[in-house]
Amino acid sequence: MAQIGKDKYIFGTVKVGERGQVVIPLEARKVFGIKAGDLLLVAGDVRKGLALSKIEGMKKYAMHLLGALANEDEEEGEEEATEPTEDANGGDES
Repeated sequence: MAQIGKDKYIFGTVKVGERGQVVIPLEARKVFGIKAGDLLLVAGDVRKGLALSKIEGMKKYAMHLLGALANEDEEEGEEEATEPTEDANGGDES
């Protein structure tokens, strides 16, 4: 294992088996708290490669993101409620 920066590591190489399986190096499992039976999300970018992440971390991120989006929706709803609307005659109702 080589630490290449604060909280950044290279754990070595792994070989893909015939069934597409890889073994995550022990050091990586220790650093990231990965245990047998844990669910991992596999994400990919054609140019940048593959990434693995524990599902628990992604749930927290998704909830944070959804909370931020919900707050934006509430703010937009408040803005729409305060904007003047036109009546059928083209005049302001406010």
